[in-house]
Amino acid sequence: MDEVELKGVDDMFVALAEAGEVPPGGTARVEVGTILDLPHADGAFDVVLASEILEHVPEIDRAIAELVRITAPGGILAVTVPRWLPERICWALSDEYHANEGGHIRIFRADKLQAAVEAHGLETTHRHHAHALHSPYWWIKCAVGVDRDRHPLVRAYHRLLVWDMMKAPAATRLTEKALNPVIGKSVALYFRKPF
Repeated sequence: MDEVELKGVDDMFVALAEAGEVPPGGTARVEVGTILDLPHADGAFDVVLASEILEHVPEIDRAIAELVRITAPGGILAVTVPRWLPERICWALSDEYHANEGGHIRIFRADKLQAAVEAHGLETTHRHHAHALHSPYWWIKCAVGVDRDRHPLVRAYHRLLVWDMMKAPAATRLTEKALNPVIGKSVALYFRKPF
């Protein structure tokens, strides 16, 4: 629904193609739509990814139904949402973080979200926690003001995260792996749609 953001994604797809970083036969396109009425046929995709979306959607059951609808029989649905504890800390530190149009309107417990998806006939294959190094970044932003991207602590931690993503040094990869079960920012759930 955010056409400005989608334009940036479309530009990224073009840049990847121009740099020769798209695998043979790979294509991508951007479409404006809503998760409550996806512009795709039933069973259109073998893999559907809903990453950090459902925490923004008031009509959660309808959104899940749409994700399940476009997943092909035998296909995979992967869903990520902010994890309960790190998200709870963000909400405690800042109303601005969540009390705004389009912001996070709920905090999920993984078991309840898993049950909600399973109620639509999908089978859970596995789940895990991710992005532990991102939790402190958001806690800092919530503590100093979510729009204060130029704050020295926010900028320094952001540089650390970018460096980590680009270089993937063993020390931070091992640290994040150890911290993911404790403070992982996101929970990722994977489901298979029966044939």
